[in-house]
This record gives sequence, C-alpha cells and structure tokens, in this order.
Amino acid sequence: MSMLTPPGLGGKYRITGDKYPRMRRPRRRGRVVFAVVTAVVVLGLVGWGTQQLIHVFSGDASKAIAAKKPDCTRPAAAAKTLPKPAQITVNVYNATTRSGLAQRTADELKKRGFVVGKVGNASAQYDKKVAGAAVLLGAPSAANGTFTVLGTQVKGASPKTDTRTGKDVDFIIGTGFTALTAQKVADTELASLSKPPAKPGCPSAGTRAAKAGAKARTGPASHG
Repeated sequence: MSMLTPPGLGGKYRITGDKYPRMRRPRRRGRVVFAVVTAVVVLGLVGWGTQQLIHVFSGDASKAIAAKKPDCTRPAAAAKTLPKPAQITVNVYNATTRSGLAQRTADELKKRGFVVGKVGNASAQYDKKVAGAAVLLGAPSAANGTFTVLGTQVKGASPKTDTRTGKDVDFIIGTGFTALTAQKVADTELASLSKPPAKPGCPSAGTRAAKAGAKARTGPASHG
C-alpha cells in the first residue's frame, strides 16, 4: 500500500506508486488584461511625446530663431583704424638679380600715396634669399596696421618684425615678385578693410551698396 493511501481505503480507490497529480493555481485573467492596458497606455504616451517634440523643433523653434534675427541696421563693431598710405614711410630694397626693380617699385608706391624712404639693394642677410614676393620688415608696432595697408599692394608678402623703434617699413623685393597689385584692386581691398565688419547673418556693406545701386538703376516699376 502506498503512503498516499489513507488508512481504511483500498481496492480500486487505492493510490499506488510514488507519483501524484499536481494542483495548479487558476490563471488570473485580470493581471493579463492589466498588463495589456498598461502597454497600450505607455505606447500612446510615447507617441504623443514624440509628436510634441517634432512640433517644438519644427514649429516653435523656427519661430524663435526667426524672432532673433540680427539688427542689420547697426554695425557689429567699429571699423579698425588703419594708417593712411601718406602716414607710412617705405624703404624699398631689391633682393633679386633684376636691376632697377627697387626704383621702379618705389616710384609706383609713391604714386599711390606712400612716403618713400631709402631705395637700393637688400643687405647680405636678405640678398637673393627671399623666395617669395616680398618681405615686409618693421618694428612690432607695424603689426597694428602698417603691414596690413602695405600688404594690399603686393600679394604674398610676408610680414616680419625686428628690433627697430622707428615707424618706417622695409619692402624687400623677393624673387617671386612680378609686380604690385593693380592699383584699383589694392584700393578696393584697402577700402573694405576700413569698413566695419558685418554681423553674422547680415550682408556686408559692399553687398548692401551693390543692391542699392542695382535698385537705383532699375528704378520703380511702371504701372500701365
């Protein structure tokens, strides 16, 4: 007789063997329904939040950016004060094998308003040792604007300072020099350097002037 058979019972009701039926808890449908409802609500909230983010970045953010357009009627900063060509004394030295180059260059710079100082051959330190167009040599104070103004007259010039205290600048012509920048181009570049910088997102002064000139040439549209 099995240990599972109560005393007094036997026969066909007697339980034999060492296995017995296991009882399972009835499934609770309420939990399943709750889990499904919760998942649906979470997905709905996620979708709603995504739509709100898209709306913010595409609509409200665009309006905010548009509302913060810069005031293009006022300059971003004052124009940098640069010396006039008449305030710059230039010593012109020839570091090439082409004779007369220093004098011709000095004469052209004088026509453009610069004050010409010494003219001649470059010192041994630079003679036939300047591979570029030119070297502009001056005191550290020349970096405040003198190099910039003189640099508009020749492309590829390399500024360099030494221990001098005077305001004169050496224009040392190198082997890469062909000619000074065309005066019209140099004057335009120099004029643009004297104008205040444009604000980010605003047209430059040159662009505004060009648009104003084009509008003046076309005139108002006629009505017929």
